[in-house]
Amino acid sequence: MLQKSTLFTPVLIGGSLILLVSFGIRASYGVFQIPIATDFNWPRAEFSFAIAIQNLAWGIGQPIFGALAEKFGDRRAIIAGALIYSVGLVLSSLAMTPEAHQIVSILVGFGIAGTGFGVVLAVVGRASSDENRSMALAIATAAGSAGQIFGPPTAEYLLSIMSWSQVFTIFAGVILLVILLLPMMRAEPQATKAELQESMGENLMKAFKDPTYTLIFIGFFSCGYQLAFITAHFPAFITEACGSIDPNGALATLGITTTSALGATSIALIGIANIGGTIYAGYLGNRYSKKYLLAAIYTGRTLIAAMFIMMPITPLTVVVFSITMGSLWLATVPLTSGLIAHIYGLRYMGTLYGIVFFSHQLGSFLGVWLGGRMYDLYGSYTAVWWVGVGVGAFSAIVHLPIRERVLSPA
Repeated sequence: MLQKSTLFTPVLIGGSLILLVSFGIRASYGVFQIPIATDFNWPRAEFSFAIAIQNLAWGIGQPIFGALAEKFGDRRAIIAGALIYSVGLVLSSLAMTPEAHQIVSILVGFGIAGTGFGVVLAVVGRASSDENRSMALAIATAAGSAGQIFGPPTAEYLLSIMSWSQVFTIFAGVILLVILLLPMMRAEPQATKAELQESMGENLMKAFKDPTYTLIFIGFFSCGYQLAFITAHFPAFITEACGSIDPNGALATLGITTTSALGATSIALIGIANIGGTIYAGYLGNRYSKKYLLAAIYTGRTLIAAMFIMMPITPLTVVVFSITMGSLWLATVPLTSGLIAHIYGLRYMGTLYGIVFFSHQLGSFLGVWLGGRMYDLYGSYTAVWWVGVGVGAFSAIVHLPIRERVLSPA
């Protein structure tokens, strides 16, 4: 009698903790937006461009680290990512010009790539059984979002007692702690014999010739645009749009008495809601068509963003938006990565997902940069919000023609 495979393996636990730390630091960058701009009297676009470059470097680095992990080992790739991430944060703490922040952001972006979804989800996916893979990917993704619960509020608290440069230095030490988790990241791969014999070049050519892979690549763009824009600009947007908060109001019971605290809390609320939303998406991904689930998620995001921007911006609407958008926040990741693993196999999942993730990060670059640029030109984020609504609707349509079938090894 076959024994039922275990969902919570050491690989899943270790990978989840690595993503939690890595994305906790990354999600806090929006909290630094106003302190750094105020300290140096910079236009909003300057630090926004640094975050945009970070996202682009993350996208470029993702397939590189995926390929390195598949050639030299997953743990070596994660060590390299953590070291680069830490060096980037230390240099960020010393940067005193916009150009310095922007150049150093390249290192931070590569560090996120080495400790992020592309490498870690590939390890989790290869170590999971067929019946547990979708849920395991969802749990690891949700752990990354859990970093949003701790990262921004922690950064907000540290900024209240020390300078932004000191906070960056502390974060540089924290990211190195993920190296202690690497002994857990060891497992026998679940790829088939035919997949293991297939070369990386054969696997890539098989995907590149398939129109479905192109549709997945295009569709992931809007996810990056929406998530990066909100992560980088939402705290500043809330700080300016909500005005003062009634110290005796309902939010005061949660300890929220300033708009800056509401901004940090909103990112945390997105992270909390996303834990349930992402795990539920993984549950549904084992039972229903992943392409239709992705189309539904992008449709939901489009409607939520459109309604939010058309309504008066108040602390209440901010909380409602954070919870509803958060429930769909990273729900696309286990479904997209699971779709790639299902169609193209597990052997080179990290590289194939990394290439698709580059599209995600192109969207991230545009969302962050355009947010800062449009704000400096018009003093408002409204136009950037509506661009996000449009690309979200486009992604919902793009996923419908995807052919969700297994391609045999070349």
